[in-house]
This record gives sequence, structure tokens and C-alpha cells, in this order.
Amino acid sequence: MTRRPPWMATLPPTVGGGTPSRSRPGGAAGQPGTTRPAAPRPDAAPANRGPGGAARTVASPLPAPSGLGLASDRARANMVDLLARAGVRDPQVLDALMQVPRHQFVEPALASRAYEDVALPIGHGQTISKPSTVARMIELASAHLPRARRAAAKALEVGTGCGYQAAVMARVYGEVVSIERVRGLHEQARANLRSLRLPNLRLAFGDGHQGVAQGAPYDSIVVAAAGEAVPEPLLHQMRVGGRLVAPVASGGRQALHLVERVSSDEWQLTVLDAVRFVPLRTGTT
Repeated sequence: MTRRPPWMATLPPTVGGGTPSRSRPGGAAGQPGTTRPAAPRPDAAPANRGPGGAARTVASPLPAPSGLGLASDRARANMVDLLARAGVRDPQVLDALMQVPRHQFVEPALASRAYEDVALPIGHGQTISKPSTVARMIELASAHLPRARRAAAKALEVGTGCGYQAAVMARVYGEVVSIERVRGLHEQARANLRSLRLPNLRLAFGDGHQGVAQGAPYDSIVVAAAGEAVPEPLLHQMRVGGRLVAPVASGGRQALHLVERVSSDEWQLTVLDAVRFVPLRTGTT
């Protein structure tokens, strides 16, 4: 019988500054790994912790895009340049953001804001994450994989939403599985992604707490909603050496958690930035 790592149930009360802690499933109950407290930082301009790479030249601000044609292409390029200046260093992540037309994943009335660094409503009480948040999470989740290995790597996204982050991940990893619990969003994402023709992306409908065991093990897992702990099934769907990035809520605040699986029965936790995500809910609807 698998036992829960203690830090899953008992989280540090203060958002940490990146000090790792380790825990084994067989450890003593009530003895979570320790983290060194540090003042939380806003997620609007997260510090880079990804692999190295040259930053792009930053273009001058452009008018809001129309959502079509050259205007959206230029605005998307400007968005990527601004993200590089803000600290995103992984060239493949930046290229993926450049290739995916974010305006196709938002409502037409919001297309003019598609390339701003803001979260936007997508219906069903959910939002499309800020581009900087998408970049930050994918960069963290893939930092352990050299570019040459990513074409054979497999990733899981929990919380498909409108499909935007899944599309970006599909430009980074060789295979991506994305699961969504809201039927309306699952169908919406399928429609949004159809024109992109991404053969390495598979959408699943179901409870994200359970992950997608049929596709495991995963080199990377990205969770796009905040739970009170990292769901245990996701820990066991990680490949040894793999990474999981998820927002976790505790004491009315949320922090980004980076989990690395260091052996079959040992995970390392690092608590990172303060963030804000929609809640991670159970079941389907």
C-alpha cells in the first residue's frame, strides 16, 4: 500500500523562496519537509529559473491586435519579446509561444487583448492563463530535459481549459496528454485546436485529480488549477527524474510548487512564487 509523502498533507505556512525539501512515502506522519520562509513575489513578473538561452531583442510596443492577419502576428512577436525581457530564457518555449495563435483561444470580443500579459475569461468560471504564467510553468517543467530529448518526452497537462497551454506544450514535447473535467471546455478546446492539426496532442475528459494513468509515466506534469495538495495519483504517474509543476493553496494563499521525483519512493519539493489560479476541483461536470 502506497503511503502519502507527508508534505502533501501538511504544507509550509509561508510561501518559500525555493529551498528544496525531501520526503519519502514511508516517512513519519506530521514531519513535512522544511522550506526557508521568504516574502512572496507577484507572479506578474516571475524570475527565470529555466535553462539558459539568449534573450530576444525587445520591440517597441505595438497597437492592440485585431485578432487576424499581420496585426496578430506582429503583436504575438512583441508579446514573446517582452516575455524574453521579463526572464523567459528557454528558446524552445519562446518559439512555441510564437507559433501558437493565442487569439484563436479567446472569445472574439476579447481578441484585441489576446497578446496582453493578462488572464482572460473563457466561460464556465475559468480563465486562460497569462502568457507569462504559461511560459514559466512549461519552462520549469521541462528544464531537466535537453532539447534533443524533448522530441521523445511525454507530458501531462491537468486542466485543458480552452486548449492554449496544451497547444504550446505540444510544440515543446514529443507527446502531450491534456485532461479536462468540464465537458463544455473539453469540447471548446477540441474545436479551438482542430485547425492547428497537432498529431502529438491527445485530449481526455475526466477528473484531473486522477491524471491519465494510461499514458504514464510522464517526464513532465503541469497542473493549471490550485488544489490543497498535489494529488497523489499524479506523483505516481511521474517518471523517475521527472518534474511536476502545480499551484497549491494553503492558508488563503497560493504558491507554485515544483516536485521532482528522485527515486521510486522519494520526491523533492521546492516552493516557488506566489500565484493565483482557479481552484482544482474533483469529479466531472
